[in-house]
Amino acid sequence: MVTHDRCVWVLLSYRIPREPSTPRIAVWRKLRRLGVAQIGDGLAALPADARTQEQLEWLAEEIAEAGGVSTLWRAELTSAGQEQAIVGEMTAARSAEYADIAARARALRVDSTTPAQGLRSLRSLRQELRRVQRRDFFSPVGRDFARAEVDALARSLLAADLPAGIEPELPTSSRASRNEPAGVDS
Repeated sequence: MVTHDRCVWVLLSYRIPREPSTPRIAVWRKLRRLGVAQIGDGLAALPADARTQEQLEWLAEEIAEAGGVSTLWRAELTSAGQEQAIVGEMTAARSAEYADIAARARALRVDSTTPAQGLRSLRSLRQELRRVQRRDFFSPVGRDFARAEVDALARSLLAADLPAGIEPELPTSSRASRNEPAGVDS
């Protein structure tokens, strides 16, 4: 929950036995997939809302099942500067992911792949874009650009299959990003 330019955070403090390493690695991967800010060893933070709190509650249960211990907290940072640093790190990580997606979409547009390969790549990029958006809490600048590049790839793939002079329909993801109903044509 973000209030008055400040954020309430849900924190997961945890400790997992070193052996076996599989549960520890699984927790680390899940934390990365959630997009947490790793505050320190065994301390991860996410902006607090019902979804992020529930995700960390599930993870805390997994930690307990693996023989570890964990505690969930809700907190606010007392220093705006420290909070800006954490938000900046999280935003930079998402920006890098969006830049990678945009670059791959752009490369596929100029690459001469078969239509089937292009559609598989498009599907994969859209899935990755959705995964990144789920862990994007602060809307970095690159998000809209990545969406636009993926949509441009979709349009170019559609245009390759259409007769000359027919404009391809805008992909649904672009309508949603512009808050237009699915049945409205631009």
